[in-house]
Amino acid sequence: MTETPTTEISNDPVHAFIGQTIAEHPVVLFMKGTPDTPRCGFSGLVVQVLDHMSVPFIGVDVLQDEALRDGIKAFSDWPTIPQLYVKGEFIGGADIVKEMFQSGELQALMNEKGVAGEA
Repeated sequence: MTETPTTEISNDPVHAFIGQTIAEHPVVLFMKGTPDTPRCGFSGLVVQVLDHMSVPFIGVDVLQDEALRDGIKAFSDWPTIPQLYVKGEFIGGADIVKEMFQSGELQALMNEKGVAGEA
């Protein structure tokens, strides 16, 4: 007999919110602060990269809710914030985004996913 797999997401309202946000928006940045006023240098770095590339994105301020701050780390199994998602795919944090941007890989990914800006 095969069991239907169940996930925490369906039982956890924070994970459900994260999943829904990622599903509804092509580019999502879970960050400390907002895109206009980042509250950590790493979040600010990713905002600068996305702005430089003219990629439209939404920022979700994890400092507003401790459950969300902890939940995003569990959701992605990634210990740090910020976290960038493109078309539902977890890309990484500030260091990965910076490396991908410098190598041209991030622009290629945005083009491939159909979310490239006008830069």
